[in-house]
Amino acid sequence: MSVEITNESGHRLDEAEFAALARHVLDAMHVHPQAELEIRFADAEVMSQLHVRWMDEEGPTDVLSFPMDELRPGLEGEPSEEGMLGSIVVCPDVAQDQARAAGHSAEEEMLLLTTHGILHLLGFDHAEPEEEKEMFGLQRQLLLTFLAAR
Repeated sequence: MSVEITNESGHRLDEAEFAALARHVLDAMHVHPQAELEIRFADAEVMSQLHVRWMDEEGPTDVLSFPMDELRPGLEGEPSEEGMLGSIVVCPDVAQDQARAAGHSAEEEMLLLTTHGILHLLGFDHAEPEEEKEMFGLQRQLLLTFLAAR
């Protein structure tokens, strides 16, 4: 599993922790071991530009997902196809504010956002109540099992 981390945010991050989380999520979702994923951390200015360009919304957002080969989760013993899963972009500036409001650390918020972004790359969404329930439940389970194992 190839996970590339790029930090252009100006924040100090434990890149190995985010790579380990990504591998945990991709393994749990039975994604092909040769799949590729990029995680990029960007400052608020860059995130604002991406948000306007791709979502036509002003201001920075917490995470954006850019799928490539539209890979979907595999099954036990039947991994997904090999390919480029895509890229997610996380904004630590926004994550810090959200973490304060939620009462946990910025790192925990960014781990949550990373998990959320990967699930979007795998085709999950939260536009409808049933989709939200499924996606957020899975997101919580994946993050808790990762945190319990470290």
